[in-house]
Amino acid sequence: MRKSELFTKTTKNVPADEMARNAQLLIQAGYVHKEMAGVYSYLPLGLAVVENIKQIVREEMNAIGGQELIMSSLQPRETWEKTDRWDDKLVDVWFKSKLKNGTEVGFGWSHEEAIVGMMRSHISSYKDLPANVYQFQTKMRNELRSKSGVMRSREFVMKDMYSCSLDAKTHEDFYQKTIEAYHRIFKRLGIGEETFFTVADGGAFTDFSHEFQTICEAGEDVIYLDRKKKIAVNEEVFNDEVLAKLGLKRDELKKVKTAEVGNIFNFGTQKSEAMDFKYTDESGKEKFVHLGSYGIGVTRLVGVLVEKMADDKGLVWPEMVAPFRVYLAPLGVDPKVVKAADELYELLQKQAVEVLYDDRDVRPGEKFADADLLGTPLRVVMSEKSLEKGGLEVKKRTEKDVEIITKEELIRRLRA
Repeated sequence: MRKSELFTKTTKNVPADEMARNAQLLIQAGYVHKEMAGVYSYLPLGLAVVENIKQIVREEMNAIGGQELIMSSLQPRETWEKTDRWDDKLVDVWFKSKLKNGTEVGFGWSHEEAIVGMMRSHISSYKDLPANVYQFQTKMRNELRSKSGVMRSREFVMKDMYSCSLDAKTHEDFYQKTIEAYHRIFKRLGIGEETFFTVADGGAFTDFSHEFQTICEAGEDVIYLDRKKKIAVNEEVFNDEVLAKLGLKRDELKKVKTAEVGNIFNFGTQKSEAMDFKYTDESGKEKFVHLGSYGIGVTRLVGVLVEKMADDKGLVWPEMVAPFRVYLAPLGVDPKVVKAADELYELLQKQAVEVLYDDRDVRPGEKFADADLLGTPLRVVMSEKSLEKGGLEVKKRTEKDVEIITKEELIRRLRA
């Protein structure tokens, strides 16, 4: 894309009504627009980041046998009454409304019950199992407070997967596969070394759960971490009984602030029994399906990556999630420079390299500042000086050093 055609603009002004660093930078860089407290619209650059994260998650979910679908956000009251989770006393984050005919509906804050209701229509025999489905769905939760930017929003994108298994063993096998897949996802996102498998309270979902917590000062959770064993305990369930079960010692644990980026729940047959979700085994006997739920906060990850990686100049994106790999900035209006930049832009497009071409007639300092604020991994500058030296001025977003290379070398590095 050409910068002159991008309708969003960067700004030096920090939003006065936004306390979270992640939201401040995303708004300044034109990635998101704040609609109201806890509600953000994702603009072209922000959407590109979200889609890149989704693709990484999608690849890993497909690799373990997940099948993608999408459910309705509108949820009928009857579906959730079967598990008592329509009750505001048990689940206090519902947004609810009524249809014209008076029928009560809710806007999905989660989809376990809805998925079970749908899967009942397709699963009746042991031959139909296992079945694992997932979606990228906009969830809505009526949060009491929402002060952490896109890390805690009232409307957000979540990947939620649900597994249907024959028995406890096959369920546990898939549960472990999902844990491994989650570790791969966070590694690909560049936060694998700082994200830990964590024992936690199940809240409104179940009595017990596991989380994936990323060390982050802007996070809202506290965990006690054993780095050697790569396991942690959420502060909410931190007690001697839990430590004994996990074989952990208090004096070997470090207390750190974190942000929850994923969670997984083992429902066993609890929800199946409540919703009468059965299958017929080989002997003709009816049995309840074993269920699991697996979530990743996609838009929350956007905020966590900003909080973890941004610097005093702006955003810093891992290459796999950046909206563009290259920020191409010709300096001046010399016809030779403009021609060479145009040719390089076309060449990068032919090589399927995502490039933002800053074709504006503005000062070099303004282009450099925007390149830093937007967080593009590689800045490529073309000027009379660089052409005289035989090439392009290249600088990585996370490094200070600048080097001159040929366009052929640039293409070679991008391919590598």
